[in-house]
Amino acid sequence: MKQTTILIIDDEEQMRKLIRTFLEKEGYAVLEASDGIQALSLVEKEEPHLCMVDVMMPYMDGFTFAKEVKQISTVPIIFLSAKGEEWDKIQGLKLGGDDYIVKPFLPGELLARVESVLRRTYQQRQSEDVLRAGPLVINQTSHTVTLNGKPLTLTLKEFGVLHLLASNKGRVYSREQLLHLVWGDEHQSSERTVDTHIKTLRLKMGDDGQMIETVWGVGYKFEV
Repeated sequence: MKQTTILIIDDEEQMRKLIRTFLEKEGYAVLEASDGIQALSLVEKEEPHLCMVDVMMPYMDGFTFAKEVKQISTVPIIFLSAKGEEWDKIQGLKLGGDDYIVKPFLPGELLARVESVLRRTYQQRQSEDVLRAGPLVINQTSHTVTLNGKPLTLTLKEFGVLHLLASNKGRVYSREQLLHLVWGDEHQSSERTVDTHIKTLRLKMGDDGQMIETVWGVGYKFEV
């Protein structure tokens, strides 16, 4: 399992070293950047699990960094600042920050906030990656499907069709829409291909295949 990596962004080297010491004692891997421009490059290259960013920095302040990083990543952000005014905290949270810590801080407080943000962020994302629909469980991260507790072996396109329909229970998709959404714009397949994949899915799902319903003259939908 990849070690949890935290990126510290602060123009004060002493502050970076202090925070690094706290984090490494708790088993975190730590990256450092002295400004927002350098940090953006590290986010793209290293994909850290969390950014801790000082608000007041040269070249690119913490708030500007937050705006920029949200365009390329979903990494959570904790702001660090000597300014504890309510407006600054509100501004930071509005920009997508997950927490705001005022300097100076105690090591215990810092570590508790870090743990809270990481737990909140990644538990939520993990739950969002798992779709449950009746006896069907689809895990998008591991690309696995279980039906009544037993693994279901699907092709890439079968998985795509099933996940799309099950994610949108009750919504009817035409064959053309399924081709566009699952096969992509560059596909050379015919609408008959969709019928073939639906037929195979139903066979693999046995009696539960009836959850994929045909809407005559329109397309297909998923109902539990």
